[in-house]
Amino acid sequence: MDNREEVREFLTSRRAKITPGQAGLPAGNRRRVPGLRRSEVAALADVSVEYYAKLERGNLAGVSPAVLEAVARALRLDDAERAHLLNLAQAADGSDALTRPRRRATQWKAHRSLQWVLDAITTGPAFVRNGRMDMLATNQLARAFYDDVYATAGNQANLARFQFLDPASRRFFPDWDQAADVAVAILRTEAGRNPHDKDLHDLVGELSTRSDEFRTRWGAHNVRHHGTGTKRFHHHTVGDLTLAYEGLEMAAAPGLTLTVYAAEPGSPHEEGLRLLASWAATQNLGSPAEQSAD
Repeated sequence: MDNREEVREFLTSRRAKITPGQAGLPAGNRRRVPGLRRSEVAALADVSVEYYAKLERGNLAGVSPAVLEAVARALRLDDAERAHLLNLAQAADGSDALTRPRRRATQWKAHRSLQWVLDAITTGPAFVRNGRMDMLATNQLARAFYDDVYATAGNQANLARFQFLDPASRRFFPDWDQAADVAVAILRTEAGRNPHDKDLHDLVGELSTRSDEFRTRWGAHNVRHHGTGTKRFHHHTVGDLTLAYEGLEMAAAPGLTLTVYAAEPGSPHEEGLRLLASWAATQNLGSPAEQSAD
């Protein structure tokens, strides 16, 4: 796979984010570019300027792990960015083609046992998603929690489409800009990890065409590991909710993540989840257990 443009833009964008002071270098008075110069990154990585320039032109094929690690240190990459760089190098080598199947989301169904596990979680929303942010299976509370996502058929139960194409997301996410940054970083991370995913390419093309907010963020090349944290929401029925979340990689289904939300015990947000559960019990929401299979 020719991913030279992706590599070039990623390395250039990371270099632009590092100030000379952060790298322990004198700032100087005649800088024409933001961040570090190529020569400075090359010196910090202990490679020649010509060799680093070749990397930044997008040619990662055959680059050794030691050099990649040196570049990652020079650019002060975090764990998610370092993993993204390694994924880009694997794609450049073609070595990922043997280990990353081109599986479409519609081919995956939750086993009954997984649905049982989801349904056993009754005090917080729990769901399974892939790297494209397709919601593949949920418990009843997650189905009610994301009622806005399912309300519009055009969202196709995809959190990124909801985020950028559905006006309801502006209400659902009080911190909309932050949520948008996270959504794009998840998609960008998946693009590096699974560059052959046609569904992902189609989704990115659709969102880039239809949303200026998405297109600008996509061009920033930010990536992240989305594992734990706290988010604010506003549900149309129960109001404001501040929830902690944990994202768990599924060993039995690589590339899929089980996410569980929980409220602080004894807080108004815990009571809000109880009200949401009561509301869900009165609605005919069409349980996503329909997505489960044997």
